Amino acid sequence: MKKCVFAGTFDPYTAGHADTVEKCLKLFDEVVVAVAENRGKQCFFSPEERVEMVKAVYRNEERVRVVRWDGVIADLLKAENTPFYVRGVRNSVDFEYETADFYASRKLNDEMIPLYIPAEQDLLHISSTIVRNSIAFGKPYQTYVPEAVYEYIRKRGT
Repeated sequence: MKKCVFAGTFDPYTAGHADTVEKCLKLFDEVVVAVAENRGKQCFFSPEERVEMVKAVYRNEERVRVVRWDGVIADLLKAENTPFYVRGVRNSVDFEYETADFYASRKLNDEMIPLYIPAEQDLLHISSTIVRNSIAFGKPYQTYVPEAVYEYIRKRGT
């Protein structure tokens, strides 16, 4: 069975993230979506909320498993027994960041194989930051997130 890991803070999970997972499902038997802790970020949603949102998106997709991870991704890949680490990229800035991160992570896990999946053109402008700003200023964001995430946030009263 081929499996990959797609990790991020997902604060919140966006349509771009979902598109990346959909593409992964065409390549892999299982996709592990890891809601990761980034100790350098102040998240808008709690880790538990972020996990719940992502699980809601995939409640009917048995090939997607959502986990919470508070460690380095190199260790998660070892724990999941897969070398495949998927990264979605929107632009050259994302590519440069992900490549630098890969070389640092590769020193911790030399089996790691990064897979960069480019964002669709109509999703290039979407980011978790845009969604959080839209929420904070009361602006529309429904098209930026999967329906299950939108409903979760709406019910939360944010």
